[in-house]
Amino acid sequence: MAIYELRCREGHRFEIIQSFTAPLPDCPECGAATGKIPSRFATAGRAVTPPSAEMMPQTWRGTYGADQEYVAELRRTADARRDLEERHPELAGDRRPIIAHEGRYEHAPLRAGESRGGTDGGSAGGGEGVTS
Repeated sequence: MAIYELRCREGHRFEIIQSFTAPLPDCPECGAATGKIPSRFATAGRAVTPPSAEMMPQTWRGTYGADQEYVAELRRTADARRDLEERHPELAGDRRPIIAHEGRYEHAPLRAGESRGGTDGGSAGGGEGVTS
């Protein structure tokens, strides 16, 4: 015996307990044919999306001095993200190479083809102070 959640074409929903082989009953409210719908209980869960390349460490320092276990986990994470983007290209985002990712570009990396002028009005040269 199994519990099925059913719905008719009119949108009426109800549950029924019956055998796997028994035919589905008609809707008790309107008499229309019914079909199984995914149970909210069965579809509950948590999907974890691997972080994008921009969220991964960009420097040697970001790998905790090349900690072997951490780097291996980063590789598994990067492989999972690559596989996800192959299945869903709309998640890939901007694939242009990142030219600068530190200093003023920390939160918005400079990519190939973008001007270095930026939107913050500062110059691309040095002379930037450390921010907290």
